Amino acid sequence: MTDAPFSSEHVATLRTVQPEDHSAVRALVEKCFKRDLEADLVDDLRNCGMLVVEKVAVDPSGEIVAHVAYSRVTGAGPGHRLNITCLAPVCVKPGIQGRGIGAYLIRESIDDLQGMGEDLVLVLGDPNYYPRFGFDAEVAKKVSGPFAGPVFMALPLTAQGRDGLPIEVSYATPFQKLG
Repeated sequence: MTDAPFSSEHVATLRTVQPEDHSAVRALVEKCFKRDLEADLVDDLRNCGMLVVEKVAVDPSGEIVAHVAYSRVTGAGPGHRLNITCLAPVCVKPGIQGRGIGAYLIRESIDDLQGMGEDLVLVLGDPNYYPRFGFDAEVAKKVSGPFAGPVFMALPLTAQGRDGLPIEVSYATPFQKLG
């Protein structure tokens, strides 16, 4: 997708992460999660070439105020040919959360994934937040891997993503640090 303006109280432009953004993205992720584990994850996924989509929201002053990353997930078994990604992490600068910037960033990046031919997106997150984007814990029950439970959700983007389940998945090596 092309750069898109976000219209709300806080105006931001969405764009793909550039190399010069890496340190600002890291600082934002650390600030949002109050630790460096998620920032290390983003750096490690980027460095091993496993990021499929990485976008930021930038305010009019040029500050990066939100970030989302999707990494490659590998399927095994009957669904091994599915193009699968994992949304992790997503964050919005404290103080401007709740204004819809994160939701807009997620929606636009999911549109990007659909346009790229991705079949299925997985997320581990708030079961009260992610269903608004179509993520479903019932669908995720058909995905076998290191994560399970009501916070593990799946979003099929294609007929293959719906019909190619059940499937067993493996996450990129950097996820092993999450334990």
